Amino acid sequence: MSNTRRAFLLGTGALAGAYATRRYYTTADPSGRVLGGLTDDPLILNDASELSPTRVAKHLTLRDKFEAAQIDALRAELVDAKRAGRPVIASAARHSMGGQSMAVAGTTITMDHEWVEMDKTALTYRCGAGTRWSTIISKLDAEGFSPAVMQSNNDFGVASTYSVNAHGWPTPYSGMGSTVVSLRMMLADGTHISCSRDDNADIFFAAMGGYGLLGIITDMTIKMVANTRLQPTFEKMDAELFGPRFVQAVKGETGVQMAYGRLDVSKDRFFEGAMMITYRPTQDQSDLPPAPGSGFLSKAARSVFRAQLGSDSAKHRRWWFETGLGPWIGGGETTRNTLLNEPVITLDDRDDTRTDILHEYFIAPDKFAGWVSACREVIPSSYQELLNITLRYVAQDGESWLSYAPADRIACVMLFSQEKTHRGEEDMKRMTQELIDRTLDLGGSYYLPYRLHARQDQIIKAYPGLRPFVAKKRAMDPTNLFRHAMWDTYMARG
Repeated sequence: MSNTRRAFLLGTGALAGAYATRRYYTTADPSGRVLGGLTDDPLILNDASELSPTRVAKHLTLRDKFEAAQIDALRAELVDAKRAGRPVIASAARHSMGGQSMAVAGTTITMDHEWVEMDKTALTYRCGAGTRWSTIISKLDAEGFSPAVMQSNNDFGVASTYSVNAHGWPTPYSGMGSTVVSLRMMLADGTHISCSRDDNADIFFAAMGGYGLLGIITDMTIKMVANTRLQPTFEKMDAELFGPRFVQAVKGETGVQMAYGRLDVSKDRFFEGAMMITYRPTQDQSDLPPAPGSGFLSKAARSVFRAQLGSDSAKHRRWWFETGLGPWIGGGETTRNTLLNEPVITLDDRDDTRTDILHEYFIAPDKFAGWVSACREVIPSSYQELLNITLRYVAQDGESWLSYAPADRIACVMLFSQEKTHRGEEDMKRMTQELIDRTLDLGGSYYLPYRLHARQDQIIKAYPGLRPFVAKKRAMDPTNLFRHAMWDTYMARG
């Protein structure tokens, strides 16, 4: 049952291109012909967009627990990079899409940890910065616990999730940063400090969604909750009605622990229909089964999902799977951890000429109908192919300096299949800027870890905390040791 559930309803929720370990070196000439391909050069790194080939000077993978010797070694690396004039950035799965996780001609550090320590009394767990969510789920699940908030796929590192302040679909939470109790971070001068809401709070809140620009996180302590057996409920409605109804279900009805929505993306019925799926605990919470990994049906769903490219009939078929067949065959019980334990690679496109690109917009529930109308005017007339939109609830975030949710928001995660051509890239940029303008006009915002297509005025309007953040970063890191493409594009001039 649980694998069926993810195959038809969840597995496409946060698909975001090829898994980051595929090192594409992709360029395209003006005629649109794709050049390049996979490279074995260990100093050319890429991210999930497959459009950010970056030559680095040094690439390190750190796996050991940060104790005295490892802390000294990391400090020495920073000293060496600073002496050589190289930038430094730390990352995990490099799942961002605009070069935010790589340092051009610099030192890129991949964090890859596997240790987790639980405190069942405090309901927290401590882990290495590069511990993947799949490891967290495995360790916590064995003891009856679950992450309070994580990204909707299990491939990513926990510190990366904090550094982009990613949200998930457990409710009624804000971003993952709201569940972090404390962390340790190495600053540009080699100081290794502790940060929390009580200790170095200004750094704690600036680094929450700070994209690794303030320092290198070494380990974290994070809240956990009980794993639970859940029962789904399905509700179809007109898309314009989704916003208020979604918030009512999440906040006004007791017991909802996880929730998300979908919209019909077929061109002849674009954004007309909506589906809301909510999960509530069952009465019987005994003998919870272990959370499996991705199953056969999740993998088999790839053909259904990928058939949508250029085919409205295939999009109709998928919508029928989700709103008709899916609830019928997958409406049974599952567990919280089972729903969370899905890798992003399950529905990888496997097409060297195209790539999957994510957008995400944050809209007030009462403005959602207006945003749906704006999307109907912008997206179908573009050259881009929208394959999926997932809707989630994000509670107000009053902590992060770069908050995307100054009040409760509906997060609208869209996945496009884009050609790897100049034409495809330029059309995506034009459409992105138009969607951001329309979203900002409605008082909403957009998410930063994706392609760097926004204009300077758009990021300033969407993120009023940008200038204070840049000032804080300059004060903490006057030589700009920690930097990446997003800093160079939007912040270096601030």
